[in-house]
Amino acid sequence: MVDFGKIKDLYKLQKQAREIQKELKDTEIEAKSNDGWVTVVFNGEQHLQEIEIAEEALKPENKRELEKQLKNTISQSISRSQALAAEKMKDVMGGLNLPGM
Repeated sequence: MVDFGKIKDLYKLQKQAREIQKELKDTEIEAKSNDGWVTVVFNGEQHLQEIEIAEEALKPENKRELEKQLKNTISQSISRSQALAAEKMKDVMGGLNLPGM
């Protein structure tokens, strides 16, 4: 027997998930390196939107430090976008009544 109440609930959760996905796409997460040389912006879907590098950082003698700052700043921004997505999806996933949620 088909439980139309469960189907309706599932449809509602799918709609909420699509709304959250759109919201994440429109959300920007910015991270800056400690020295201010690097700024990166990702959206909530973890797509790189923007990257800025200070002129000073482009000097040949700063190559290794710039590489380090790029890596750290990009990682920081991705971690923030992952945390944001997880937080937003928590309510939707909890609505599925799955074990461990």
